[in-house]
Amino acid sequence: MSDNQQITKYLFIMNQLNPIAKFRNPFGNQEIEIQEVLYEGGGTPMLRLRIRERGARFTVFDIDPVTAKYWADEMLKWATPLANADDSSKGS
Repeated sequence: MSDNQQITKYLFIMNQLNPIAKFRNPFGNQEIEIQEVLYEGGGTPMLRLRIRERGARFTVFDIDPVTAKYWADEMLKWATPLANADDSSKGS
């Protein structure tokens, strides 16, 4: 098998990553990347959260849809009143 055939063989078994968002946390300067992971073998798509801390260290979570929704709901419960308070203080 040639090198090209070998590479092509492995390209078909790789997971597909679809970018969703990429941003920086201004308070810790971490780069946060959110991706959808689709597995070649099928199964549940996952949400991948990649956090790069100061250039070298990575933290990676692969989260199922039910956990992602729960996590998002809990974050919104915490953030919404604080963000609204911050927005109202700017308008004064």
